[in-house]
Amino acid sequence: MAIQKYPVGLQDFGGIINNGYVYVDKTKQIHNLVTTFKYYFLSRPRRFGKSLLISTLECVFKGQKELFKGFYIEDKWAFEEYPIIRISFSNIGYRELGLEYAIKKFLKSIAESYELIIDESSVSISFKDLVHKLHEKYEKQVVILIDEYDKPIIDYLDKESIHKAKENKDILKSFYSILKDADPYLKLVFITGVSKFSQVSIFSDLNNLVDITLRKDYNEICGISQAELELNFMKEMKIYDNEKIKEWYNGYRWHIAGSKMYNPFSLLNFFSDGSFSNYWYQTGTPTFLMKIGRDLGLYEIKDVVLSEAMMNSFNIDNIPLIPVLFQTGYLTITGFEDVFNTYNLDFPNKEVKSAYTEGLLEVYGHHDQPIAGKTLVDLSKSLKNKDSELLEATINQIFTHIPYPLWREKSEHFYHAIIHLLFSLMGTYIHSEVHTKDGRADAIIIIDEGVFCLEFKLDKTAQAAVDQVREKGYLDSYLDKSKPCHIIGINFSSEGKKVEELIWEEV
Repeated sequence: MAIQKYPVGLQDFGGIINNGYVYVDKTKQIHNLVTTFKYYFLSRPRRFGKSLLISTLECVFKGQKELFKGFYIEDKWAFEEYPIIRISFSNIGYRELGLEYAIKKFLKSIAESYELIIDESSVSISFKDLVHKLHEKYEKQVVILIDEYDKPIIDYLDKESIHKAKENKDILKSFYSILKDADPYLKLVFITGVSKFSQVSIFSDLNNLVDITLRKDYNEICGISQAELELNFMKEMKIYDNEKIKEWYNGYRWHIAGSKMYNPFSLLNFFSDGSFSNYWYQTGTPTFLMKIGRDLGLYEIKDVVLSEAMMNSFNIDNIPLIPVLFQTGYLTITGFEDVFNTYNLDFPNKEVKSAYTEGLLEVYGHHDQPIAGKTLVDLSKSLKNKDSELLEATINQIFTHIPYPLWREKSEHFYHAIIHLLFSLMGTYIHSEVHTKDGRADAIIIIDEGVFCLEFKLDKTAQAAVDQVREKGYLDSYLDKSKPCHIIGINFSSEGKKVEELIWEEV
């Protein structure tokens, strides 16, 4: 049962305050922002509060002091009103209208709201004309707030639509190009997005743009910290399992010395209905990322190391998976090596890890729908009850969705990946391709009932898989433990499109 009014999916600061929804005060960071520099860029994952931040900034520059009663900024800002150009690229209709026409149409509507007429000959001319005429009419500098600047690019990054992403990138380059020479007319420029593309002109032409994405003082500008959670949700924290909430929704960090942050969308959804669920994944995930992960064979991610330069941007013509996974929120900072200026990255929490695993499993196995809960339950039962028939039947059920031609062209790695992802999603403690002195075990699974070594073969024999485990000593380091050890040899048939043979032996 909801204890407070939670602004789930609400991004209008004024509406949240006027209607009594809970608001976590971010105005200390906002005050620091508006009194320090002039041009800003912030990257944060989707559903992390970027749009609410933009809305809050808009209310600050509209001079709506009454909305900020009791907040940090209330007595520290003059609340003078400025002309504002606010654009959210997720709401301008570029898919239906085309990006260039959608931008010009939206700029025209802003001009009309200020009773102005602007030149509509191109996006750059319209934008420039609007800035100049607002400055001239109000004799004040203009505030520009741009939300999700990169959405017209990100939406088309799959192989089939990449030409559209490039076309939109060129349009945006023209659009943003006017900012550099508009400096005398501008009070503040604040731009948010998910990713940072190296070839869009806001990052090449605006050399005074301050990227606050990885700065410690802005680590908490979006999301909810542990301290903020305990301050704003005291009653909730007395009811729910605090450690489980942290395990599911905490862990995001953009500076190694910064606080770990909760995903606000997921946290508010949880408080709203009281169920631990994957709320973030349900809002949609970029399928192209999963396809890249599949094509690269990158189905296990742990303690990835990345340079600072690689984290900051990427080229649309060569999309590197790990930086994009970081920028889109699938990975977060877990460590930093200052000697080499490199970051350690890993999944932030259970929600995100399961989201990536499930999404990757869907593209590997060509599933249109998420893997059914019964499948995962049956996998768990098969190990706990040592039921080889159930294990074989459950695995075969997964493979029935794979188009026949793929069986003829894929290697052992393909089937190994699907099995690994299945057991990871099940929530077991799984090591995939575990290194030993004599080679690699395909998978080691550890649960209360025992240690299970799985070895996979394609168009060979299950006995060959079992023999390899014994000969290479993949289980040797586990034999002196208190848990019983098991070898599971699996042979897949490309012709039969199923597990042809499974041998289960206790060591």
